[in-house]
Amino acid sequence: MPSYFLAFITALIAVYALTPLVIKFAVKTGAMDKPDPRKVHKKPIPRLGGLAIYLAFMIAVCSMLDFSKEIVGLLLGGTFIVIVGIIDDFISLPAKVKLLVAFDIRIDFITDPFGDFIFLEYLAIPVTIFWIVGITNTVNLIDGLDGLAAGVSTIATVTILLVALQSGDLPVVFLTAALAGSSLGFLHYNFNPARIFMGDTGSMFLGYMFAAISVIGAVKSAATIALIVPILALGLPILDTTFAIVRRYRGGVPIFKPDKGHLHHRLLAMGFSQRQAVLLMYVFSAFLGLAAIALTEVSTSVAVMIVVFVAVIILFGAKKIGIFSMKNNAGTH
Repeated sequence: MPSYFLAFITALIAVYALTPLVIKFAVKTGAMDKPDPRKVHKKPIPRLGGLAIYLAFMIAVCSMLDFSKEIVGLLLGGTFIVIVGIIDDFISLPAKVKLLVAFDIRIDFITDPFGDFIFLEYLAIPVTIFWIVGITNTVNLIDGLDGLAAGVSTIATVTILLVALQSGDLPVVFLTAALAGSSLGFLHYNFNPARIFMGDTGSMFLGYMFAAISVIGAVKSAATIALIVPILALGLPILDTTFAIVRRYRGGVPIFKPDKGHLHHRLLAMGFSQRQAVLLMYVFSAFLGLAAIALTEVSTSVAVMIVVFVAVIILFGAKKIGIFSMKNNAGTH
């Protein structure tokens, strides 16, 4: 059995076993997500589910993976994010501290669509901070329906896993396999009707891990479209956040002001049930994942055609469902 498959199974079993314990802990300590006019659920739901995701991931990684300076930095960064998330799930921090860039984990170069290397030099640390904080926030913002963030995260993680397998980066394969097992196992308890939410503890941890793994791994340098692969794999939360910024800017409101214009809100407003909306977003996320994998197997000209095709579909669909309009969107995120 390949070690990465064993890591996937270990994390899957661990999160399945740990989540009921976290549910009891959340109820006992009062870490409950109470309903209000901004939220979809109608009764208090335990949060802190991200703690089970984190513990399962750490069990799989710490029991099987050899530690390097980069891996230690990644795990410490993830632990820091989880601590911040736990505090936020209890007392709702007014401003979140997302993370430190340390242990020499940074983006030193990127590749453009034509395969040329662009060395960032003095911009390496600022670009790394922007990337990690940005991705951490996008996963947090998409966590609006039962099972949405966990399912999309599973799909995105499997996408990055397959790309890493193609490039032969075994540490990244192992890390993404453990992360996929953790998020998929948690989905059993989080899919509609959810018995627990992952909370900021989970969404911030998953977002951080996506960003950090893509920084330290070969995913960011795969083939000639390295910059695009992780962006497509995480396309749904990135697009949803981008559309929110554009929508709020066009509407003349602060870009951080919550609204009901996110993709899942628009689908609910169109008459889809929670499950239907989430499943539809799974399909779209899988479509983006397949496009990302395809880019690593084709020529540059075909890759450009795929990117243009995907962009046209995204813009057409976004306009069709009114995601750029601020009308009737005030009130939540």
